[in-house]
Amino acid sequence: MSDASSLIADVAETLDVYPDFPEPGILFRDITPLFEDPHLLRRIVGWFTEQALGAEADKIVGIESRGFLLGVPVALEAGLPFVLARKAGKLPGETAIIDYALEYGSAQVEMQSDGVGEGDQVFVIDDLLATGGTARATANLIENLGGTVCGLGFLIELSGLPGKQMLESYNYNTLLILDASV
Repeated sequence: MSDASSLIADVAETLDVYPDFPEPGILFRDITPLFEDPHLLRRIVGWFTEQALGAEADKIVGIESRGFLLGVPVALEAGLPFVLARKAGKLPGETAIIDYALEYGSAQVEMQSDGVGEGDQVFVIDDLLATGGTARATANLIENLGGTVCGLGFLIELSGLPGKQMLESYNYNTLLILDASV
């Protein structure tokens, strides 16, 4: 088994699954156990670092909140700056904000205005790609600030949801693809 195949199998085996959380009909994939295994976490960080460096990134953006947990060690490993993409109203100083649609309503994501600048090659990290709305909004915000999204990396992608279509104009990689309905 290749190292990537082994990593995928180990991540899949380590996830906890909670049916009907946070509401009936949702099958929640909990990544918390991954953080309890330092060896596995080191391998995950290595995979993300390869993706970011392969995309020739010069900055890492992590999407709140689990994107922070994965993105910070990747930035450290790659020797790159780390920038936070947060829900609106959570960052001090001058910020740039973008609105985006949710299935039932809308939301905002923000970054400090000086976090990304003209010509920055930015790699975006998050734990889960589902509908793709937050990732797409983050990519748009980076572009509004003058940066280029050189790639996105996700630990898990839920197939059967529109995330793939939302990001079709971007280079993105996912470690583990799971069927959203299972």
